[in-house]
Amino acid sequence: MRVEKCYYCSSPIYPGHGMVFVRNDCKVFRFCRSKCHHGFKKKRNPRKVRWTKAFRKAAGKELTVDPSFEFEKRRHVPVKYDRELWTATVDAMKRIEEIKVKRQNLFIKKRLTVGKQIRNKADMRLVEKHSEIIWNPAAKRSLEKRKRVVETLKDEPMIMEEEA
Repeated sequence: MRVEKCYYCSSPIYPGHGMVFVRNDCKVFRFCRSKCHHGFKKKRNPRKVRWTKAFRKAAGKELTVDPSFEFEKRRHVPVKYDRELWTATVDAMKRIEEIKVKRQNLFIKKRLTVGKQIRNKADMRLVEKHSEIIWNPAAKRSLEKRKRVVETLKDEPMIMEEEA
């Protein structure tokens, strides 16, 4: 059982699903659904269609450079069947998937912190610009009084009482 990749959106195509288009030069294009096939026939660039993985990678929304992607490449090298090799391979695939998920989560977290910082700065500017909206006048006057009292206390010299 081989899971193919969609030529247009890079999503997995499971056996019995999708469609295949073979060009006159024998180049094979596999599509997961008619949406991808129609986009291909209309000569739309997948890097400009917002829902494709190619767009997400080109726009910096997903991880593009990671050594774990090297394992997904196809290698047309025949290997003699060996049970230990297969079990080790399956274990390695599970471990690689765990590592990949951790790295992607970290990448997403880093990408979202930038937006959070920008929103926080915008909120702070809004609060500084329109502080009268937040404070009612009575609370503002009492805050000013408290500030004046604190300033006067800072100006006066501190008298330390000696303990007996």
